[in-house]
Amino acid sequence: MAFHHLFLSIFFFSLTTTTLSLFEPDPDSIPTVYDLLPKYGLPSGLLPDSVIDFTLSDDGRFVVHLAKSCDIEFDYLVHYDDTISGRISYGSITELEGIQVKRFFIWFDVDEIKVDLPPTDSIYFKVGFINKKLDIDQFKSIHSCDNGVSGSCGGSWKSFFELRGMMDEAEILITE
Repeated sequence: MAFHHLFLSIFFFSLTTTTLSLFEPDPDSIPTVYDLLPKYGLPSGLLPDSVIDFTLSDDGRFVVHLAKSCDIEFDYLVHYDDTISGRISYGSITELEGIQVKRFFIWFDVDEIKVDLPPTDSIYFKVGFINKKLDIDQFKSIHSCDNGVSGSCGGSWKSFFELRGMMDEAEILITE
């Protein structure tokens, strides 16, 4: 009789363990933020490869945490704070906080990111009242953070030597 109770206990324990494991999410099946961006019509390379976690609410509000703040050189130098937030909807991110772009020695907040619907080869970054059209291809792959000093105050010596680039940008800005 004791053997029968022991056998039943082991059987129910193994059945419970098997049943519970069916409800545990497979870590490989949990979507990453890089999987999520294309589902909203946005390129996965908008964020650096250092995302450690993110949350997304039903209303589209999101918070992304990076391992640390960092910079990435696209057509322009882009700075990512260690926390980025905003509201995502199909084809756009609005109410954006935590991403800045550098122009003429000055960092400007990126307020919105949008793509054309239906999709084209362009992506738009709204900085204040200016919309800047860029080639979307540079955001299709996920980039690593640049080495060196990051942050909006760092790299002032590097900025000092960017005078030639600033003059070229001034000419581009005037002709846009």
